[in-house]
Amino acid sequence: MTVTTEFLIRSPHLPFVGLAESLDSGQFECVHGLCLEHDARVFVVYLEPDESVTEDDLLAFDEVVEVTSLGRASGKDVYQVTIELADVVSEAFSPERFTATQMEPTVVTPEGWYEKKLFQHYEAFNGMRARCEEYGIDIDLISIAQNPSEDDESSQYGLTDRQHEALTLAISRGYYESPRQASTEELAEEMGISQPSMSSLLRRGERQLLTSTLGTEPDLNTLSS
Repeated sequence: MTVTTEFLIRSPHLPFVGLAESLDSGQFECVHGLCLEHDARVFVVYLEPDESVTEDDLLAFDEVVEVTSLGRASGKDVYQVTIELADVVSEAFSPERFTATQMEPTVVTPEGWYEKKLFQHYEAFNGMRARCEEYGIDIDLISIAQNPSEDDESSQYGLTDRQHEALTLAISRGYYESPRQASTEELAEEMGISQPSMSSLLRRGERQLLTSTLGTEPDLNTLSS
């Protein structure tokens, strides 16, 4: 089960709020990777050309370290912006604490950041909100809705819900890092299943991903020769 959420993040430590305040429209879109790595400092910013914002204008903001123009896309001026991210923001959005997928670009306004994210379940969203509040970051929920379940056969890459959940958890906990940051026993405990069941879920999920990506079942005789 997954849930789609829309919420507003409020904190004086969020970057780019001052930029939104300076614009006639009072808002702009940006893309960032905080839901993937908590210390992501590179943002892609999309600005309306009639706002007449230059690279020097962006560099004038205290949090901005470097700006590179990427040209124009979909009628908007696009910039790659490296910022100095406040520690409270990077710690609050530590991705090993929760798993979320950004569904649309962040809309930055003088009030804060409007986000639309996909979470694995309600508890994952509540965990993210509780962690943010620990660091003085307010999360105002706008909407939350459970997504209809998909049949196993129609899920992306042919993974079952449990295989997808196991693989996603393993990735977020560093199971596939070198050296590994989590064991199958730890993952199994978090999912509330036995270690052999966890290993089986990962193994079958990995095989399904490989088969789906390669487009065919591998010829074992060929591979071993």
